[in-house]
Amino acid sequence: MSYIDGMSAINLEMPDRVPRTEYSVHCHWALVKMVTGIEVNEKSSPELQEKASSAFMEAWNFDFVWSVLIHNQVLEKMQTSMGHAEYAAGGVDFNNEVDCPFKDPEDVLKFNPVDVYGRIDKALWVQKFNDHYDSNCDQSKNAVNMTGVYVTCMSGLIEIFGWDMLLCAAGMDPAGFGRVTNLYAEHILQYFEALAQSKAPVVMVHDDIVWTEGAFIHPDWYRRYIFPNYKKLFAPLIDSGKKIMFTSDGNYTEFIDDIAGCRVNGFVMEPTTDMKYVAEKYGKTHVFIGNADTRVLLLGTKEDIYNEVKRCMDIGKSCPGFFMAVGNHIPSNTPVENALYYNEIYEKLSKR
Repeated sequence: MSYIDGMSAINLEMPDRVPRTEYSVHCHWALVKMVTGIEVNEKSSPELQEKASSAFMEAWNFDFVWSVLIHNQVLEKMQTSMGHAEYAAGGVDFNNEVDCPFKDPEDVLKFNPVDVYGRIDKALWVQKFNDHYDSNCDQSKNAVNMTGVYVTCMSGLIEIFGWDMLLCAAGMDPAGFGRVTNLYAEHILQYFEALAQSKAPVVMVHDDIVWTEGAFIHPDWYRRYIFPNYKKLFAPLIDSGKKIMFTSDGNYTEFIDDIAGCRVNGFVMEPTTDMKYVAEKYGKTHVFIGNADTRVLLLGTKEDIYNEVKRCMDIGKSCPGFFMAVGNHIPSNTPVENALYYNEIYEKLSKR
């Protein structure tokens, strides 16, 4: 792990090797055991799992560790439970409980997040952000660490309303749903103001604004209600000198320019977003992280894996802020031998 290489890339200073990060793979316990020699699995104690994950990230030379503090815990006064499919090793994350407190789209359009969630103790949340950042630094001592917000805007609305109610309300009354969006942004701004006062020099801003196919509301709606709110939310971070990394799942290629206009410093993307476009237009001015396809590791041959890593390196290697990553995670069903080969090829091709 190299804080120096990670910060060099974030500051667009072109380190001698392409730095990297990965997602979820530090909980692929069969792989973690193989790489570290630590006897760990999904039933191990949290303490042992944390120790093994840290050792794995050190062995795989993570230069950047993705992390946020604010998730749906701040929306617990009123939110939808959408359940969760099995993803983690041993299916420990499976949840079939589905419940929505909103009975129809009219309930959504009448909802006022400012009234429901109320004011926060900003000083307390500054301390929580600092504690989270410090904890991350303790676990990953030699990498760039961060803290941040997951439920920035659209992701917060998804957590509150669930997909069915959100899409029905947005389709029935786009302007009315836009007013609810503005109220949500007014509420979540408090956390961004606290984040701006935290000690973390790099912060993660996450918002799932699209699906795999792209926007799920008309793009004009995003430009009227999402990106103007981003500018308000990000302003305290910019004023405090933070480096802002932006993450969205899915294909957000059509909004790259809009997000750049909100003055983020970096893009984290899945394979469906066009990394070549980002590299060609923003490769000298912005960080970008990605975007090998996990399906190649899951189902591909060694030749396929080599070609996928080379594709990413061919796009990003000449750009000072490029980080290599499998953009859509390395889950626990990935064959260990494929993951090991991926890492071998990354190490081989990462040298500039």
